[in-house]
Amino acid sequence: MTDLPSPRLLHLAALSAAERAALCARGLIDVGDYLDRARPIVEAVRDEGDVALVRFAGAFDKVTMAAEQIRVAHEAFEAAYNAVPDAMVAAIREAAENIRAVHAQQKPPRLDMIEVRPGVMAGDRYVPIEAVACYVPRGKGSFPSVTLMTAIPAKVAGVPRIVVITPPGPDGTCDAGTLVAAREAGVSEVYLAGGAQGVAAVAYGTETVPRCSKIVGPGSPWIGAAMELCAEAIATGPPAGPSESMVLADGTADPDRLALDLLVEAEHGDDSTTFLVTWDETLARATAERIEHHLWSLSEERRFFAATALGVNGGLLVAADRDDALAFVNEFAAEHLQIASTVPHDYLDAVTNAGEVLLGQDAPFSMANFMIGVNAVLPTGGKAATHSALGVMDYIKRQSIAELTPEGYDALANQTETFARYEGFDAHALAIAARRNTR
Repeated sequence: MTDLPSPRLLHLAALSAAERAALCARGLIDVGDYLDRARPIVEAVRDEGDVALVRFAGAFDKVTMAAEQIRVAHEAFEAAYNAVPDAMVAAIREAAENIRAVHAQQKPPRLDMIEVRPGVMAGDRYVPIEAVACYVPRGKGSFPSVTLMTAIPAKVAGVPRIVVITPPGPDGTCDAGTLVAAREAGVSEVYLAGGAQGVAAVAYGTETVPRCSKIVGPGSPWIGAAMELCAEAIATGPPAGPSESMVLADGTADPDRLALDLLVEAEHGDDSTTFLVTWDETLARATAERIEHHLWSLSEERRFFAATALGVNGGLLVAADRDDALAFVNEFAAEHLQIASTVPHDYLDAVTNAGEVLLGQDAPFSMANFMIGVNAVLPTGGKAATHSALGVMDYIKRQSIAELTPEGYDALANQTETFARYEGFDAHALAIAARRNTR
């Protein structure tokens, strides 16, 4: 991998509308290409249950396992603590504490009602979803952080049954760090079922894997396709596809730290997209030099991923001015956004579309991904324009609730009957008119 692409430098003003739109498309994978291939997998799990999961573990994960091994045994959790270095266990525990603290403040009261007028009480009742599956990928590594980010908000929300599904490793076991994270998040059910077959397992249930009401977590196009195929059987969380990041920088930013932070999300895969957006060309060119330098501190695989994210899928964008830069930031609607400036709050109000916003160069993406406590499962593919970061409300149903006293009923009766007759609903009107004769 000696011929790596260099970070590309682009001037926004020189791009056509089509070229600008292509940047925002960020090489998105059409899930439709995977639907036909995922369909037989989903149908097999639905119809055959554990038998299909065992077969697909051999076909896709290249491991031989029995149905009894699909659920991770209790003893494996204990053994995981011995397998994971003490420093990592401590980091998992501190991350869990921070994530729990951030998400606790998102939880609404169980019942929230106001008196609309005398005798008329109305509002919302918040009820946790009964069973949720947290998908933890493993294809490009192991991700105990995803376990924490998906399971802890569910626990804070009060979900009665939380399960983790994750692909088996090469030896047919679960990643030890994922088990430690699950235990620290308060989850005791972990199942070895990845890819489309894992999604189908929690959507329909098998002899071993429980049927769940919702599934959350990031994953490959196979996961996206399976979620679409299983949409009638299970709800899904925020759309989380290939990693993408953007740094908005002004002249006060340090180019070396810019380079370091740009590489963070860029190293996730060759489908990642990373942009620097600035109106300071000198800063952009200095950052490109530092990127070239720091790339050689990465492993060969990560170096290739990062170079592709910055040299093919993304790049360093020079805007005409501050307004042009901010317009592109909002147009792109990045999963991860950092404002690299000594005065980041000066730009914050102008940012409307981003999954997360990190303020200043002392808040790098890597720290947000693991330790700060903000959720790192974020909408991708431009969905940050309409979707939010994963949070407590993704695990809670909101029910409208109302209660009327006789006084409140009398105050609204005539207007209710008027609405019903205007819209042509006879029974609606009768339900009010008939009561008038019995009160």
